[in-house]
Amino acid sequence: MSAARKRPVTPDATAPAPPPADLAPFRALVLERGRELYRDLPWRRTRDPYAIWISEVMLQQTQTTRVDGRWQRWLERFPTADALAAASPADVLDEWQGLGYNRRALALHRAAQAVSEAGGGLPSDARALQALPGVGPATAAGIRAFAFNLHSVYLETNVRAVLLHELYPEADGVPDRELVPLVEATCPTDASDPADDPRTWYYALLDYGAYLKRTVPNPSRRSSSHARQSRFEGSHRQKRAELVRVLLAHRGEGVDVLSACAELSAEEQAAGRRPLSAADVQALLAELAAEGFCRPMNGLWYV
Repeated sequence: MSAARKRPVTPDATAPAPPPADLAPFRALVLERGRELYRDLPWRRTRDPYAIWISEVMLQQTQTTRVDGRWQRWLERFPTADALAAASPADVLDEWQGLGYNRRALALHRAAQAVSEAGGGLPSDARALQALPGVGPATAAGIRAFAFNLHSVYLETNVRAVLLHELYPEADGVPDRELVPLVEATCPTDASDPADDPRTWYYALLDYGAYLKRTVPNPSRRSSSHARQSRFEGSHRQKRAELVRVLLAHRGEGVDVLSACAELSAEEQAAGRRPLSAADVQALLAELAAEGFCRPMNGLWYV
């Protein structure tokens, strides 16, 4: 059985092609592979919208193996949106360390405060979810599908890999505007069949996509939206992350610019890079402060 559509696509295509007339063979294939490749991940054992939201954010650009364990620990420390909202930004950043992209932790904290103020429960409506800080279309769709078992358009990297592998095997530069109608058309609208509801469908796509990435050249690279992740070590982002760790190490007592510079420079030199100047660190602190990571007070900086 082949679900492939072999029409070549160019990166500058101006109009989305119509979906294949019959997507039933594709759906049958994905559901079959999903049953074979199912991963019993801990966040699949709950329907708690808050817990699923945390897993969706943690899994963004982060390997599943790194999230397993950290997700459970997060829920022990912040078991509800109300608990997360009541925590200090320093506590939230401290628990997030090692997961990358600290902005996501602050966005989670701000979103939890909004959810708590509204009564403590996450909405199921896509627009209401996307109104929360840090919640984009994919995260909102994941929450809708996995927590509420609702029809959604969940286009993320593993889903994209399956669509490109099966439906565009010879195409390069396929734009998401061609894929979105396929995602929408294939997601079940009826949640009454547990063997083929939105949760089951997207688990199948995710697991088949993860398998493809391990066994064939990553199909997602043939998407026009694919971008190679920039190098972290030695980057501006790495220095920001290290400075956040320095601030967390001095939480409560604060740290002056020269001390922060000495600690950060020691880390840089240990990695074979040049030390930073006080002006470099001052600029980084000002950048972090503008984003809500830290604040100055009486010549010291506090997270």
